[in-house]
Amino acid sequence: MAGIYIHIPFCKTRCTYCDFYTATNESQMDPFVAALCAEAKMRSEETGEPVETVYFGGGTPSRLHKDHFEQIFDALFSHFPIVPDAEITIEANPDDLTEEYLGMLSGLPFNRISIGIQSFDDAELTFLSRRHTGQEAVAAVRRAQQHSFNNISIDLMYGLPGQTMEIWQKNLQQAIDLNIQHISAYHLIYEEKTRMYRLLKAGKIRPVREETSTEMFAMLIDTLTAHGFIQYEISAFGREGCFSQHNSAYWKDVKYVGLGPAAHSYDGDHRSWNVASINRYINSINAGTPERQEEQLSLYDKYNEFILTGLRTMWGINLQELRAQFGEQLHHFCLENAQRYIDQKLLQSEDGILRLTREGIFISDGIMSELMWV
Repeated sequence: MAGIYIHIPFCKTRCTYCDFYTATNESQMDPFVAALCAEAKMRSEETGEPVETVYFGGGTPSRLHKDHFEQIFDALFSHFPIVPDAEITIEANPDDLTEEYLGMLSGLPFNRISIGIQSFDDAELTFLSRRHTGQEAVAAVRRAQQHSFNNISIDLMYGLPGQTMEIWQKNLQQAIDLNIQHISAYHLIYEEKTRMYRLLKAGKIRPVREETSTEMFAMLIDTLTAHGFIQYEISAFGREGCFSQHNSAYWKDVKYVGLGPAAHSYDGDHRSWNVASINRYINSINAGTPERQEEQLSLYDKYNEFILTGLRTMWGINLQELRAQFGEQLHHFCLENAQRYIDQKLLQSEDGILRLTREGIFISDGIMSELMWV
């Protein structure tokens, strides 16, 4: 199988925490979509396998109009072998999901929607520079359900400055009450070049205590699993049969093609990425010479990614597959470094699978770094 990721770089406004490549000037939508379709044609031979997932990310894909989507889908289905039951996801902001807009989306091939809510608390939403209120977010989910979207994911954030356990508990309860199929929950990261980072460095905000972050993560796991969600990846919780197939493919070493400015691609041996500039992207595509960079992955690069992606998921690391792909030396290296975590019950090795225990998930970054080849 293979996947296609489409980066839509437009946003109405920029959130304080975001470091993705986006632009708030939407005047270039038409030439951007034309270039995107042209890139799809240029790169139609890259997958070499049936395409089982298509993901519209951003930015804010819900800023596009009906004719934009129609052009993109025409190009995708014309140039890629997309299977009939492919998972096709669109990321959307709650305030874009009006009755009219959802009616339009329901007539397109989308069968999964990921709504960037982040919080149901109005004060937190204002702080994050989100464009919706908590009630508007609830209403957007309800409308999506009424328009027959039965595979809905939402994003939530925790570890925000000033966030309390009570606020986080209410956010989780509200998400559960919506009866959705998937929740992705992310701890706030202070990325350089963001307004949030500048506020932190200026001393205008303070990060939450590490103990509070740990308590919030524990509450996240316990609350969602108690209500039927499965933690299939450290930050992803889905009901049975509703895991994100697209994101799961990333963790299972599946090839994918990234279209659009700043989009990344992977063919099993190389990673490549498009230029992070709408103007340069459009100009290079129109000139017939897409501006991209590429890196060849070494055996050790691939091993490290195998460790990272495997341990992040409930499927863990298949030790037999590790030996077959990377040889006896790296197999021995992994087991040798894993042993003390197995002894501490932070890792478990069972039926040839190495995976994090519940306790290990809380210090997963440290464990994974110890198992990587430096």
